[in-house]
Parts: sequence; structure tokens; C-alpha cells
Amino acid sequence: MGKARNKVFLVDDVRANLTMGRDLLKTFYEVYPVQSAAGLFELLESVTPDLVLLDIEMPEVNGYEALRRLKADKRYTDIPVIFLTSKSDAESEMEGFDLGAADYVTKPFSGPLLLKRISHQLLIVQQRNELLANQAELLANQEKLQDYAENLEIKVKEKTAEVTDLQNAIIATVADLVEFRDEFTGGHIARTQRYLQAIIDEMIKENVYADEVSKWNMEFFHPAAQLHDVGKIGISDTILNKPGKLDENEFEIMKSHVNIGVDAVERIMNETREHVFLNHALLITGTHHEKWDGTGYPVGLRGLNIPIEGRLMAIADVYDALISVRPYKKAYTHEEACKIIEDSAGFQFDPVLIELFTNIKDKFEQISREAKPCK
Repeated sequence: MGKARNKVFLVDDVRANLTMGRDLLKTFYEVYPVQSAAGLFELLESVTPDLVLLDIEMPEVNGYEALRRLKADKRYTDIPVIFLTSKSDAESEMEGFDLGAADYVTKPFSGPLLLKRISHQLLIVQQRNELLANQAELLANQEKLQDYAENLEIKVKEKTAEVTDLQNAIIATVADLVEFRDEFTGGHIARTQRYLQAIIDEMIKENVYADEVSKWNMEFFHPAAQLHDVGKIGISDTILNKPGKLDENEFEIMKSHVNIGVDAVERIMNETREHVFLNHALLITGTHHEKWDGTGYPVGLRGLNIPIEGRLMAIADVYDALISVRPYKKAYTHEEACKIIEDSAGFQFDPVLIELFTNIKDKFEQISREAKPCK
């Protein structure tokens, strides 16, 4: 089946012009001769042309008015119209172009010139249609790509949430195992997480250490805090649950839980690619027993050389230890614990963080009551 030929309307009130034009064009196009503008619009109801050759000087409705009506109808506004006219003045041509005419051919017209003008306009239409089709295809592909990206983002978020939930469940289980072995620290991990959150909220409110905190992902930081005593899993039950104060040698062994914990976290880091969460865990585990004046362990870091994660955990850890019963001491009251901590500012603890602690110590008391530390 051959390619469909373009439809061309030839509108002229002179029958001789219609006959001559039809004979010239019929070899190349499907030609529809029409003698008036009224006939043009009647034919348009059943046939849509690819191009219209329109005489200007016609009775009743001239070519200008016919073109005006064509361009006012959305169905026909993109159909190119070439005026056929005996007028050759610039003013007439400008009037036609202003109305939307695609071109002018002066009568009597040259056959080859008319064919060339027609083919040129049809080529423009073809190129425009191809461009529109390409744009539509591009838009459709963009929409598909956007849908794919959105679906992919949803799936990634869902998968990330699943992995995060699994990660947190494993961490919580490991932390529980450590806590189950220590008869004297029940609920310690959960409480210290809440103390940390209270201090961090105050840091954000007061814009303290803002640069450091702004880089944290709290979804990673809080679960990582649960591992601060993970090294205790390597301490014997005899020392861990000794019903009395540890002697010097036993205390040295107990202190080794920090390095045991650090080694455990580093082994995990060596086997994985995701280190954001583990970096928090490593810093908290390794430095929460360091002291501001450099007398802490295991390294003896001093002041701002102690990572802020460790300086924060030190406050939460010591407060909870003070208000809880231990084999070697009774539980201190909230007021007594706060005084000990505040008196240690600049010695054991970061003095800036202790100022924040003082601002929110009532929140610490509320948390301790709600979580019921061992007493």
C-alpha cells in the first residue's frame, strides 16, 4: 500500500483557475477544488486538508476573511494557507502575513514555483509534527523515568527502613545480652539513651557545638549509644557481678571492657562498608570513660581532644551510675548526683556541657523516675 498523498484544497472563484490548478497538482497531491469560501468551510466538515491554496479576491467572503475564520478555529489554525493573488504590493502581503498566511503566490503563477512553495510548506508542517511527536515522546519518557525514580526511591526507603530495623534489633539484642549479664545495671542502656537525647536537644536549642551536632544522623547516633558497654561481654561474671568493691587488679580488668568494645566494633567495620553508624559506636565506646583533665582511660585524652560523643556519654553514664545501686555503694539522690557532676565540671566533664546539664537536670530526674533505675 502506497504512502497516502497530502490533501490540498484549491479555493478560487474562477473555474478556469481551478481546472488549471487541479491539473497541475493532481500528479502529486489529492486535490479538492472549491469555488468559494462557503464551499471551503462546508468541505472542512468532512475533509481536513494538509494545505490550503486560497484566492484573495472572491465575492461574498474574500480570502482575508476566510483566513481569519480558519485561524480562529482551533481545528484548523495549524493548517498552512498560501494566498493566490494578482496583488503584488507589500501592503497586501503584510496584511495576509499578519493574519497568519504562510506564503504568497502571484497569479498567473508558475507551475514549478507553486509546487516548490507547496512542498516547502508541507515540509515545515512535517518537521513541526515530528518535533511535536519527539517532544511528546520525550515528555512521556520523562514521566516514565520520574515514575520509575519515585518508585525506586520508595523501594530504597523501604529497604533502608528494613535494614535499619534489622540493624537496630541486632544492636538492641546485643546490648540486652550485655545488660542481662550485669545484675546491677538493669535499664541502664535505655535510660542513658534518653539522657543523651535530653542533652542533645538542649545543645540544639542553645546552639552549643552546633557544627558537630549538625553533621550527626540521629537515626544512627542513638542506636550506637547502646553499644557503649558492649565490651563488658568479654568480662568474666566473677568480676562483673562481684558483690562488693573491685580491688585494683579487678578494676584494671573491668577497665579493659573499653578496648574489648573498640576491638569488637572495629572488627565489624573491617567487614562492612557502612561506617557512619559504626563511627558513632566506636567513638562512644572508646571514649566515654575519658576525663576532661586527662585522668580518664583508656588513652588519657584531655579536653576537646575527647570526641564530643564520649563527653556526652560520660555525663549520662555517670549520672545513671550515681542514682543506681551498685555492690559497693548505695544509690545517690538526684540532688546528690547533680552536685557531684556539677562539682566535676572542668575536671571529669566538659564544663560547657555541664552548664547545659544544669539547665535540664529536672528532665534527668523525670527520666530516672519513669525508667526506674535499680535502687
